[in-house]
Amino acid sequence: MADQQDRDTAQPISDGDITPPPANASFTPAAPLKDAGVDFSPESGAGGDTGSTVAGAKQALRDNVAKGREQAADKARLFAEDGKAKASDALGQLSQLLRDAAQQVDDKLGEQYGQYARGAADRVQGFTSAIDEKSVDDLLADARELVRKSPAAAVGVAAGVGFVVARLLSAGLDQRDA
Repeated sequence: MADQQDRDTAQPISDGDITPPPANASFTPAAPLKDAGVDFSPESGAGGDTGSTVAGAKQALRDNVAKGREQAADKARLFAEDGKAKASDALGQLSQLLRDAAQQVDDKLGEQYGQYARGAADRVQGFTSAIDEKSVDDLLADARELVRKSPAAAVGVAAGVGFVVARLLSAGLDQRDA
């Protein structure tokens, strides 16, 4: 019977039933947190200088983003320098291959046809020298200028390079599987 009376008089909880602690009440952290070095006083957290805490966090985030960008740019520059060196070596090898082929063409078909291979080797060697003399930044500036002047040619060159790289990779994978 008492249960019936409790149900009849029970009211839903309202905002007035839950009272927050007064603003000047002190907070005492649990024992493990007392010695953690964190300041739990209301003045340092949710009180007066929340704006400076947020501003400090924003500044720290900006600093970390700037530092990350610098690190990424440095890494990209290292990869670009490495790629430039590898491309230069590969072009040098291609030039030497063309010179060797020119000698064979001279022997089999005559000097007139071997001269074409020597001319191609000279052009490749000149291109290799031009790449060696320029910095990565200069090469990027040249590439940007090429794209601005003739975007269709840039797309064609990119497609050609992509095709050659895909063929080289597939040939390398085929040889590895064999």
